[in-house]
Amino acid sequence: MSTPLVTIQALQKRMAMGVPHATSSESAVRRMWWAALDTLQSDILLPMNLTRGLWLSSPLPALYEPKLLKKFQGWVWAPKDLLNISNPSIGMLPPSQSASVDFHNDSSCYERLSLLEEDGNDPLLIVITPEIQIALALEGKSHERKLLMRSDPETLSDLLTLLDNRLNTENVDQANNLRNALEELGQLKTNDDLSKVFWPLLSQRLADIAPSLNIQTLPDNLIIDQKSTEKNSEISLLEALTHEIRTPLATIRTLIRSLLRKQDLPKVVETRLKQIDIECTEQIDRFGLIFNAVELERSKPKQTNLALTDLGKMLTMLSPVWKSQLERKSLTLILDITPDLPKVLSDSEGLELMLTGLIDRNSRGLQAGGELTLKLRPAGQRLKLQILTQLSANTHSGLKESVSNEEIGPVLSWNPATGNLQLSQAATQRLLKSLGGRLTNRRDSGMTIFFPVSESKEFDF
Repeated sequence: MSTPLVTIQALQKRMAMGVPHATSSESAVRRMWWAALDTLQSDILLPMNLTRGLWLSSPLPALYEPKLLKKFQGWVWAPKDLLNISNPSIGMLPPSQSASVDFHNDSSCYERLSLLEEDGNDPLLIVITPEIQIALALEGKSHERKLLMRSDPETLSDLLTLLDNRLNTENVDQANNLRNALEELGQLKTNDDLSKVFWPLLSQRLADIAPSLNIQTLPDNLIIDQKSTEKNSEISLLEALTHEIRTPLATIRTLIRSLLRKQDLPKVVETRLKQIDIECTEQIDRFGLIFNAVELERSKPKQTNLALTDLGKMLTMLSPVWKSQLERKSLTLILDITPDLPKVLSDSEGLELMLTGLIDRNSRGLQAGGELTLKLRPAGQRLKLQILTQLSANTHSGLKESVSNEEIGPVLSWNPATGNLQLSQAATQRLLKSLGGRLTNRRDSGMTIFFPVSESKEFDF
């Protein structure tokens, strides 16, 4: 007699054992899920500098941080139509990564397995490392939804046993691969106190991204800095908006890329899908940059994680993506880089996103036929990066944006004449400073950024 197949729902029900009933709505519990993924990866796993581990998820890849994907081995149960996803950066909530980051040579590509109808569509993520083991899931009927987090050894052991049974029935090779991966991790340290860390961090993240809706009468003798209060409310609202905008865009992009793997698509459909993919990626990156600026405005951290960065090589690597982006606007990108330049001190991942944002920002004021030039030159103990714009020969200079940008808070500004929304000058300067750069921006003369070379001790601008 054949052994019945273990479903993903069976794992979620095991996680729910002993957990009190809840009355959360679907929208509320989904917000908790997104925040839980952020909390686990950004606040717990990344600071630990883990070197190895494994993860399993359903119905989409829920692990999305590139640094973790490169080191962890993964398995994903996804609907059959999504099994052709080939980019491990795609997750249920994407990171703010440049579209040019190449994950195809990543050694941590996850294995793809078929999600069955009886598995359901509630998300599940299990992460196992020598230092930490944790499982996250959503479970419950309508209006009785709850977020589950289990880190106790008994539950994790039961979950792995159920997964082993599932794989033995579904794919024996993958069952052996999972067992081998677990054996290679060696002795696992129990983390019974993880829940005491996770839930407060999650609560703080939810409180930070959700604007306060409380209205109350304050005592007459209570003095409030109204300007500061309004600023904090704006920051919280903007943080929540950028989060909510990126999430559906990421889901759309995931579905689009799965469709593009089909071989029988009509040419016109394929072309349209690629256009949608490009637009989604650009907007995800754009709002990711705004989100980074918001977080910087909230915490104002000092420069950290600055490392040797080959800026010339980075510009050359990213230029094909930028050229394609500008060509859609009938604009030209010119690269002018002095060879054999020294490396600079910066954060390469953050700088890629920042540079892409600056290309978008500087090209928005150009009409068809215009040029955008990137010049990289030595300047003493620094490198000087210039982003210069030039109108087309047939464009009258008076057509250039003549209305000054208006500040609409501590992070954003917009141009009333064009409707362009972008980072404010101050927010741009803060972001670049956190990446090791100093920005100078003069009217009608382009943008210049200085970066300290690796031998320089110059950090304070």
